[in-house]
Amino acid sequence: MAGTGAGAGAGARAGAGANAGAEAGAAAGAAVEAAAGAAAGVAAGAAAGAEPVTAGDREIVISRVVDAPRELVFEAFTEVRHLSRWWGPEGFTTTTRSFEFREGGDWIFVLHGPDGTDYSEWIRWLRIVPPERIELLHGETRDDPDAFESVLTFAQDGAATRLVMRTVFPTRELRDEAVEKYHAVEGGRQTLDNLAAYVTATLRKAAGG
Repeated sequence: MAGTGAGAGAGARAGAGANAGAEAGAAAGAAVEAAAGAAAGVAAGAAAGAEPVTAGDREIVISRVVDAPRELVFEAFTEVRHLSRWWGPEGFTTTTRSFEFREGGDWIFVLHGPDGTDYSEWIRWLRIVPPERIELLHGETRDDPDAFESVLTFAQDGAATRLVMRTVFPTRELRDEAVEKYHAVEGGRQTLDNLAAYVTATLRKAAGG
């Protein structure tokens, strides 16, 4: 696995946005919940000795307040000319093979790591509700059995936007690997920091904000 994340998701692979070699550290204003262990409130009566696996065991949640209206933050996901400017952690770049931003459409691209390693990436846009929500499936290829789902929500927060990227992996083991081996939390934070910097410096300026 090259990495994880959304915009994504958000995530993740970027997105969501994390990759091997991503540096640790996060900007102020980013918040993260990387749930581990059984979630509270699991129904009683589970078999003795068995540990139920819940969505909380398999997910990473990253949030970021972006100082721009949500329409502009959402727009940054809609075209390659935007995504190529911010997608991925620090030092990563992308080369797009094909892109179609619609429900059922795919984004096929290569993520280039700062060490020269290339990662094949595939995203399918599952649901798009402008400018409120994006749901996507993210893997290395269309038939990747380890592909994960990310949901990005865009909520107006005064003059700013609170972006939340929730990524759910098929298994707890894959989530743990993404966090521990591929630094998904740090990479996801960096990806959303890159998004915020791009939106505030480029899109907002172009919109006259």
